[in-house]
Amino acid sequence: MEPNEIKERLKIQRHPMLEQEPKERVKNFFEVPLGYTPEVAKEEALRCIQCKKPLCVSGCPVEIDIPAFVELIAEGDFIGAARKLKEKNALPAVCGRVCPQEDQCEKMCVVGKRGKPVAIGNLERFAADYERERGEIELPQILPDTGKKVAVVGAGPSGLTVAGDLVKKGHKVTIFEALHAPGGVLMYGIPEFRLPKAIVAAEVEFLRRLGVEIVCNAVIGKTDTVDELLKDGYDAVFLGTGAGLPYFMNIPGENLVGVYSANEYLTRINLMKAYRFPEFDTPVIKGRRIAVFGGGNTAMDSARTSIRLNPEKVFIIYRRSREELPARAEEVHHGEQEGLNFKFLTNPVRFIGNKEGRLEAVECIKMKLGEPDDSGRRRPIPIPDSEFKLHIDIAVVAIGNGPNPLIPATTEGLDVNKWGNIIVDNDTGGTSKRGVFSGGDIVRGGSTVILAMGDGRRAANAIHSYLLNGKK
Repeated sequence: MEPNEIKERLKIQRHPMLEQEPKERVKNFFEVPLGYTPEVAKEEALRCIQCKKPLCVSGCPVEIDIPAFVELIAEGDFIGAARKLKEKNALPAVCGRVCPQEDQCEKMCVVGKRGKPVAIGNLERFAADYERERGEIELPQILPDTGKKVAVVGAGPSGLTVAGDLVKKGHKVTIFEALHAPGGVLMYGIPEFRLPKAIVAAEVEFLRRLGVEIVCNAVIGKTDTVDELLKDGYDAVFLGTGAGLPYFMNIPGENLVGVYSANEYLTRINLMKAYRFPEFDTPVIKGRRIAVFGGGNTAMDSARTSIRLNPEKVFIIYRRSREELPARAEEVHHGEQEGLNFKFLTNPVRFIGNKEGRLEAVECIKMKLGEPDDSGRRRPIPIPDSEFKLHIDIAVVAIGNGPNPLIPATTEGLDVNKWGNIIVDNDTGGTSKRGVFSGGDIVRGGSTVILAMGDGRRAANAIHSYLLNGKK
């Protein structure tokens, strides 16, 4: 690219994405950001200066050729851009919405050294949506049948990625999903207003068209074990069962009616559509004063979901300060716009119930920040005699999740660490058990969609090698 063209491109300002107005969006579960128009997408793509050493690619866990797909958008070849994305990413419409690009590809963007980085995530979303909405989805080449069969346990981001990569290499792939719909955390965890379920369904349908078989309501470890899958003709197994075991705070009153784990709360509302009860027959308690405990993305998802159920107030209760919040800045900003009440440097001590065993208040204590702990964040320390009560009728505990224990408990010879996460080779995803591979949150603990997909990509390459020559 000529120096004069680079200068002109650097003059273009980053284009924000239009959004629903806060006063309107709190009344519905429709998507908040409205996407780019073709004209805006082309203008944003022109901000990319096509670096000779594109650091953005190294910031992407699945190594998308970012300069190539962005330049195709700049040239107006939107379908070509979508197909370039799908060379490395099986779920571009999902990643364009929920990946923390600000800490990955966009963080590495050279343009961002002088101003705001190229909006890579917004452009990824645009290209994927453009292809899907116009029905111009083209199936990639499928290599000849190898005669090998692979079982994928869990239809979340890592499992879907493994399945898509392996079926293109000519292997027969069957996904076993415990719930009644595939998608994993994309379906049960992330709210409709952040990731419409129709988009997840479309991405899953693309894999079905490639030839992936998906079996739902199949709880591996109960209906069949991993060893039985290997005996039943599967040549390899990938475990992508996620981190679905909710953590609680171990304080008095957590068994009161009205105290939910974030997992249960979000699953009822997202996957089972409790927000449309009684049209969908899974109820959820609609409280007047709701408190969400935690400061991560799951806490923000829970709180922003709650506010759409028309309560009087929704609180985020977090034991550190705003500066330590682990949630994405965009999600915090959206939550503030929507009226969330943040109570920082506050920690719950006990839940208080009425005579009927229903939650009516939480007792909290105020905190101050001390020296940094192992996480690098300043340790919260209770302030003596600072207890106070907050009247609430719904509590959502969103302080993290542990690995699903079912597979390790029913699979002999599968090594796990002290937290119950499956131990793998970081380069291959290979476990201690021959022919068994793993990745995503069951290995990492709670993490991001794109990191789980990166695990799936590495494991798929290793499984392919194993199937052909017997080596992990």
